[in-house]
Amino acid sequence: MIRLSDICTGYPGKPVLRDIFIQFPAGQLTSLLGHSGCGKTTLLKVIAGLLTPTSGSLLINGEPADHLPADKREAAMVFQKPLLFPHMSVQENVAFGLRVRRLNPDETKQRVFEMLELLQIGELASRRPSQLSGGQEQRVSLARALVTKPKVLLLDEPFSALDESLREEMRTLLRKVQRELRITTVFVTHDQEEAAQLSDQIVLLLNGTVAQQGTPQEVFSRPRTSQVAAFLGWKVFEGRPVGAVFETAAGTFVMPIGGRPTHMAFRPEKLQLKSDGQPGTIEEIVHWGRGRRLRVMLHAGVPLLVELPGFTEDFKVGDPICVEIPVEEICWFAENWC
Repeated sequence: MIRLSDICTGYPGKPVLRDIFIQFPAGQLTSLLGHSGCGKTTLLKVIAGLLTPTSGSLLINGEPADHLPADKREAAMVFQKPLLFPHMSVQENVAFGLRVRRLNPDETKQRVFEMLELLQIGELASRRPSQLSGGQEQRVSLARALVTKPKVLLLDEPFSALDESLREEMRTLLRKVQRELRITTVFVTHDQEEAAQLSDQIVLLLNGTVAQQGTPQEVFSRPRTSQVAAFLGWKVFEGRPVGAVFETAAGTFVMPIGGRPTHMAFRPEKLQLKSDGQPGTIEEIVHWGRGRRLRVMLHAGVPLLVELPGFTEDFKVGDPICVEIPVEEICWFAENWC
């Protein structure tokens, strides 16, 4: 288990992380999710011992790790670029950390063989990095990190340079290996789909602070603030309560009883096309793998993105359309939420 308490750090004149409290459960995979520059990699470096925070404490498996050097933390890190030694074979690259630790040659050979088999790259043992594909290089990098049996595995967007099919393959492999080894893993990503697919827990960082923490279902289905909702792709409207309804630029909506919200949000895929909905005009049609996205301008002057599964209906740019926002699909936010 990793526990960060009141962690603050940054650079002269530029704070990066502020008041970070996070617990990474033992044996689980936690994704650090957020936009570029929000502090994900900085936080990873703090855990790895590559960056010293200005305040706060770090525990690894219940033991203080604040002042431990990086090589004493039993944490292995995998970067976006594999950083393999070009003059060594795959087998030699994977064995490097064990040889530095002066492990018995026979045990080194056995552990390297087992790790190559686990990562499904045993047939590549004699190749050099220049003879590998991008996905194979990252498998070798992952094997090199895991063969030393670290307590913590840290991954900094390791699949972002791969094409979509390889990313999917590597995600599946990583999840299988992580579950088999039960190693505490922290995975940095800006890809929401990747975080949802891989994680036991997601920690969403916004502007150097923890904006939300929970299971993928909790984070994606119940955003805690309107800022979180906006980051996760919800359409957010500001408005004001008037009697029993909430007035926005997109129309009025029935509020929860007793609520005094300041914002409302909904998912684009939850919108429905109904004759008695808000009238608008289709401005753009974007095709994607499982359907279409319609960019609609409501007559009230509000743009909406409507996601439709499948291709059963024929739409054209300029067509009139009516959109309904189901009240039961709305998430409400009050002023005192932070």
